[in-house]
Amino acid sequence: MKIAVLGGGHGAYAAAADLSQQGHEVRLWRRDGAALAAVHAQGGIVLKDADGTRCVPLALATGDIGAALAGAELIVVPGPATAHEDIGRAAAPHLRDGQVVFLPPGSLGTLVMARLARAAGHTADVAWAETGTLPYLARKHGPAEVNVTVRAVRLPTGVYPGRSAGHALAVIGRAYPAVQPCGDALSGALMNAGPVIHPPLVVMNAAPLQHFERWDIHTEGTQPAVRAVTDRLDAERVAVREALGYAAPHVPLADHYSGDRWMYGDAHRKLQKSGDWREHIDLVRHRYVTEDIEIGLALLCSVARWAGVDAPVAHGLLALAGAWLGRDLRHGARTFEALGLAGLTPAALQRLLHEGA
Repeated sequence: MKIAVLGGGHGAYAAAADLSQQGHEVRLWRRDGAALAAVHAQGGIVLKDADGTRCVPLALATGDIGAALAGAELIVVPGPATAHEDIGRAAAPHLRDGQVVFLPPGSLGTLVMARLARAAGHTADVAWAETGTLPYLARKHGPAEVNVTVRAVRLPTGVYPGRSAGHALAVIGRAYPAVQPCGDALSGALMNAGPVIHPPLVVMNAAPLQHFERWDIHTEGTQPAVRAVTDRLDAERVAVREALGYAAPHVPLADHYSGDRWMYGDAHRKLQKSGDWREHIDLVRHRYVTEDIEIGLALLCSVARWAGVDAPVAHGLLALAGAWLGRDLRHGARTFEALGLAGLTPAALQRLLHEGA
């Protein structure tokens, strides 16, 4: 299958190497084409995982998004939600009927990118899908090298518009057999683990994160008090899903810490052992703040308001992060209010998510 991977971060390099290794024709695009020099120089991306280290060649690594998207059946966008708008604008003129755009994860980036394409006058019949996490726990170890600690074994995925779910899931499943249907795009957005696992870790570890040059929020930072808050926040997420009529499985985050039933299976100990998450986290610029709090958690809070679900932990964490950022995060760009969804009735929202705009 011809696959385009859009982005230059950990997830994009992991996806490009992994999918190419599977035998797909993979074209990697990033806005900074010059940053691909190391990939060109060594003839691919060095992939490190439990099977060892090897260089995986790509069909194309380019700064030309049109060349990357030409003929692609699947378009994987593993970048942060903060990049969705820019990538969506760049990709829109090159989209063609039948293509599937997969955001792992999305925070309703599916709706945002689809709207951008329509607003720009591009009317290709494209299916947009989003899931609960990246397909990989991965970190780049160099400009053309990526280490994959764990691959996802379950990827609950929602599709926009919902009427395209059969086609979208069939295409994604050829690249990621772990994909599982979970309904529409909002259901997929409410599977996003980042806005549940990272806000308590960042907010409750704010002092050591600012004090130490590097801090492992998944080891020293994951203590019983933090876990208790995470469990309560996840219970609020599940309550929102239930209020909207989404059925189980809700993939509770508690399964990440015990057993093998979560999206990555039994991954937490492997994540800690890798050492890749002992890192510097800037409380203003890191994606755990800009993506998982300012976008993902703000979205969750807004859906809770719309659905009438009491979510004090979510609102409290959002307010605390907003305090050090110096702004009210309730008015973020991905809230129901900002997306123009807050005034819809439940029936109207369901129609929009199923039929599209």
